[in-house]
Amino acid sequence: MPTSLTRAESTTAAAGRGGKSRTGRGGRWYVPYLFILPAFLVYAAFMLYPLGRAAHLSLFDWDGLTLATFVGLENYTDIFSDDRLRSAFGHALVFIFFYAVLPVCLGLVLAAVLTRAKVHGLSVFRTIVFLPQVIAMVVVAVAWRQIYAPDGTLNTFLRFVGLEALTRPWLGDYTFSLPAVGLIGTWVSTGLVTVLLLAGMARIPVEQFESARLDGAGAMREFFAIIVPSVRAEITVALTLTIVASLKTFDLIYVTTSGGPGSSTTVPSYEVYRRAFELGEVGSAAAVGVTLTVLIFAITAVVNRIGERNP
Repeated sequence: MPTSLTRAESTTAAAGRGGKSRTGRGGRWYVPYLFILPAFLVYAAFMLYPLGRAAHLSLFDWDGLTLATFVGLENYTDIFSDDRLRSAFGHALVFIFFYAVLPVCLGLVLAAVLTRAKVHGLSVFRTIVFLPQVIAMVVVAVAWRQIYAPDGTLNTFLRFVGLEALTRPWLGDYTFSLPAVGLIGTWVSTGLVTVLLLAGMARIPVEQFESARLDGAGAMREFFAIIVPSVRAEITVALTLTIVASLKTFDLIYVTTSGGPGSSTTVPSYEVYRRAFELGEVGSAAAVGVTLTVLIFAITAVVNRIGERNP
């Protein structure tokens, strides 16, 4: 009998300790959040608060100096009614092709050729194609402005090969200025995309290509059936980075064309600067910035959603 009581008491004590331990762990649910709190505070101070402040300013007509006047959503409706702002957002979408779609297509082909051809000195090639990413965009813009100048490298080459009829002031032409600036973005983005895809293709097992060859698959079949599905995650990352870069580009436009000729190359980021610092329309500039932020979030969310789907 004493033995039974002792066992019962031990069982009760153990249950009590276990229950207390579980309760203690449950009571400290907030501890993990304390670890991320410092980082969140920094993020909130430098990202969330400025974004919220910009959203607040977008509801006012304010020149940055005098008292502001509440106008509600008028600054946002102006984005759809103002021809220049509509053009700016349209140009940003065009830049997605030059900054994202075209570099991904070129990067896929380049990376596939370099991977399958077993090119010697691949590390040197990676360094060369990645160089545009480490050069300041202002330096890139100045260099390409010289190339596109009426007496610049491009027109000089066209005259040399007998194509003088094609020469023109590329950055001053209403038709060709936007594609000319877009091709600079293609040159900058292609190296980053190629390096990302090379890293992804390096993980593809060689056995997959050997099996495909035994089944009679050619180079094109290998490309679309093995390479592209295997680098799906890298393509998603590349598209996300390049789309964000295309939509928020400012320094390239500012240095090369300043949105001209006319408004043929203006983009939302440049309009934010122009309206806030040149025209004194801070509320309108804030509305453009908030709209651009929402557009970037929406497009990148769609891209990542599609990239996460099972093939």
